[in-house]
Amino acid sequence: MKKLKQLAVCLSLIATVGSPMAQDHATEVQDGIQVTPLSRARVLIPEAQLDEAAAQQYAQMMGEAQQKGVLVPASHPEVRRLREIAQRIIPHAPRWNQAAGDWQWQVNLIDSKDINAFCMPGGRIGFFSGILTQLKLTDDEVAAVMGHEIAHALREHGRERMAKSGLTSMGARSVGALISGIFGIDPGITGAVASQAGQLLVLKFSRSEEREADLVGLDISSRAGYDPRAGITLWRKMAALNKRAPIELLSTHPGGESRIKDMQAHMNVLLPLYARAKGTTVSRLAPYRTNVNLR
Repeated sequence: MKKLKQLAVCLSLIATVGSPMAQDHATEVQDGIQVTPLSRARVLIPEAQLDEAAAQQYAQMMGEAQQKGVLVPASHPEVRRLREIAQRIIPHAPRWNQAAGDWQWQVNLIDSKDINAFCMPGGRIGFFSGILTQLKLTDDEVAAVMGHEIAHALREHGRERMAKSGLTSMGARSVGALISGIFGIDPGITGAVASQAGQLLVLKFSRSEEREADLVGLDISSRAGYDPRAGITLWRKMAALNKRAPIELLSTHPGGESRIKDMQAHMNVLLPLYARAKGTTVSRLAPYRTNVNLR
């Protein structure tokens, strides 16, 4: 804990003086997708320390969920479905971050009406059942959600933002309050374990980071044999539902036609990957069909 406090002070000072180390504006094209190189600023938060904090945070969350009876058991069909989709996507993750080959991946489902999902450092994935039931997601659409969240972890968006902005005790308390609100547990308990990893759950990513997560996520899901056109349908479903009742996920993941246009503009890159995974050609692909009427 003492080391974490010292690290927070250092990061705050660096952010205050505007360290040139935190300025990464260059872009590169990988697999037809323009991305920002992994930030040099991320080294300010040691990977091993972040992974340890993330593991502790994730274990705490799942433990509290189990105590409250909202951690869906591994035998449940929806958990099996999520884990099967993850097993197909995960082998393609290291192409975007070599460290992912050594991650201890976990996938769990929490019984909650929240329309949300996340992937913490080290490949710790969580879905809330609301996103599956209220959006009536197909496997392809689940893969689009999962790929998107995994992509944030692969591109280390959270780690970079934390390094650039610095961490404060107030930030840790806010994470504790968030988890407390989800599970209805004592904020003092969650506050004691809230750390760098926990803050990743409440980060509001920038437009460019969301664009990367969309496209990198669809890249790895397409290679796994999931239709990238599902990403477009997914966000249209979210937009339609959001008109009736605001979705929490959209407060941290900005929506809009611009992101859909980005996906459409990259179908010339993504569809061939999907077609190859299915053993066919783009010209022979059937139109994508979801399971609800979006009109």
